[in-house]
Amino acid sequence: MNYISTRGDTTPRKFCDILLEGLAPDGGLYLPQQYPQIDAATLAAWREVHAQQGYAALAFEILSLYIDDIPAADLKAICAKTYTSEVFGSEAIVPLKKLRDGFFLEALSNGPTLAFKDMAMQLLGNLFEYELARRGQQLNILGATSGDTGSAAEYAMRGKKGIRVFMLSPHGRMSAFQQAQMFSLQDENIHNIAVEGVFDDCQDIVKAVSNDLAFKRRYSIGTVNSINWARLLAQVVYYFAGYFQATASNDERVSFAVPSGNFGNVCAGHVARMMGLPIHQLVVATNENDVLDEFFRTGLYRVRSAADTHETSSPSMDISKASNFERFVFDLLGRDGPRVKKLFTDALASSGSFDLSADPAFKQASSTYGFVSGKSSHADRLDTIRQLFEQHGVMVDTHTADGVKVAREHEQAGVPMIVLETALPIKFAATIVEALGREPDRPAKFEGIEALPRRVQIMSADSGAVQRLIAANC
Repeated sequence: MNYISTRGDTTPRKFCDILLEGLAPDGGLYLPQQYPQIDAATLAAWREVHAQQGYAALAFEILSLYIDDIPAADLKAICAKTYTSEVFGSEAIVPLKKLRDGFFLEALSNGPTLAFKDMAMQLLGNLFEYELARRGQQLNILGATSGDTGSAAEYAMRGKKGIRVFMLSPHGRMSAFQQAQMFSLQDENIHNIAVEGVFDDCQDIVKAVSNDLAFKRRYSIGTVNSINWARLLAQVVYYFAGYFQATASNDERVSFAVPSGNFGNVCAGHVARMMGLPIHQLVVATNENDVLDEFFRTGLYRVRSAADTHETSSPSMDISKASNFERFVFDLLGRDGPRVKKLFTDALASSGSFDLSADPAFKQASSTYGFVSGKSSHADRLDTIRQLFEQHGVMVDTHTADGVKVAREHEQAGVPMIVLETALPIKFAATIVEALGREPDRPAKFEGIEALPRRVQIMSADSGAVQRLIAANC
């Protein structure tokens, strides 16, 4: 399997090269030259593997279609090491919670940092450690987080040989619990940087540093954001696992509703669907920062400024520039790399937007690729959290509530709807208290975390300053 850039660089690269590289040299994102296609027999075989051998074995079956430069025995061992009941709390790893007939939550948030990002980040940490040891190299990871990616990355990479992490987050815009998870880590290879700005500023810095090819190569800069294909690939697995749990046969279709900020989580569903998983619809749920909802309704992709990016009670979705969206547009436009490059560089740079409403391809976003969308507000969030708790005794976090609210708007008779749970409620306790008048349950290992000493630097939104910090700590 070879990989190419969404912006036209067709130089074939292998998985382990792009694992360590992050962005392509032309600034694009990597995708496979073609998606592996699975037939009915393969899907049936994977259902049996999942039922008899579990999630780790299913992960190996899927990942091995995309990774041919790691020996099969080694890849199988990495999957087995990653997806254990000790790390993820149950043998099922991603168990379904049935709310009512045909409506499910897929629990993705039982890992070390209580967010779905652990599903990919734990694998990424083990892949990084394996490949760096094989090459005798080190890696400086530069990442951006709106809340959950940072802690998931840091917990996955802490103490890993040959790895340093430099994680950018928007100063004061994460929940108290999210900040404490990251900033309380005292490991010498973990560096937290609170940027005076919004998530998009952090993400822009990561891209600017990654696009400085001389600096990137000198300091071996890699990424853990979902711009890294390996992270998105890991997320493909739980779409198959959710499907197998919700259906009895491979003749059935399901829909998935996904709380969406940077478009990585739902883009993994797009990849699963392109492979042949019987997904009817991919429901993109946004909060008040509704850039993606606007696109799927109108064809207009309009990036908001920092001043126009709302600070909401589902902060991990407070994003107006969805990096992984470029991967979908690449497929939508027939993999026309030069055109994608023009849209994501020239058009966004000049006007902050592009409009595909008149392009015949735009109609395919829904008809061919299954995408629909909707948005949720703070009031919607509170109502959904109350309803789920009162009717089903289930407490969800704010982002999952957004997913449930929009999922209800797109339900269709006879098609099961699976909402991806993205975090546990304790990460957003203030809103849970506002909705229910009580604190969410807190795992014992996180008692008193907000009071722990913090290790973080506050910095202006300046890529040069971040580069100097990296250089000083290498």
